[in-house]
Amino acid sequence: MKTLTLKTCFFLLGMTLAAVVRPEQTKEFLTPVEIEKIQEAQEIRLRVKIYMEAASLRLKTAADRLAGKESAPGDPLEFFSVEDMIDGYYRILRAVMLNLDEASRIHTTDPEKLQAALKNLKTVTDASVRPLEVLKKTAEELRREEMWKLVIQAIEINGGAREGAAAAIKKK
Repeated sequence: MKTLTLKTCFFLLGMTLAAVVRPEQTKEFLTPVEIEKIQEAQEIRLRVKIYMEAASLRLKTAADRLAGKESAPGDPLEFFSVEDMIDGYYRILRAVMLNLDEASRIHTTDPEKLQAALKNLKTVTDASVRPLEVLKKTAEELRREEMWKLVIQAIEINGGAREGAAAAIKKK
């Protein structure tokens, strides 16, 4: 019980930061296929895995676009701008944190599956530190203020999610 309460505290802290830093957007940040997969994945471990794959794809695609690589016709992210993808990364992490918070409150959630989801979040957010810093530097070099603001927000939520997941894993 104490472990779940602690996890909830860390995620609520992260959610508070996320809510203060960036107001809700109306544009959809997931593709229809991603939405369908997430709706079908009722188990927290699988749901977080799908979200984190989508988050990683957005950072990679944003970096590719800035390097001059265009999306292939029919690519589900074809009409997303670099800014859309960075904002999508932020919003995906926020959704993951909400999902984990909710799962930690439900007594029927398998603790091992919750731990697996937390480890996935930690792994992806660890791996995202460097790409986010590169995006920040690129935004500064290109003097793209909106992109820079979005990257800063993504870096902040990434750090909060990393710390929260690490603390929850450690306190298991």
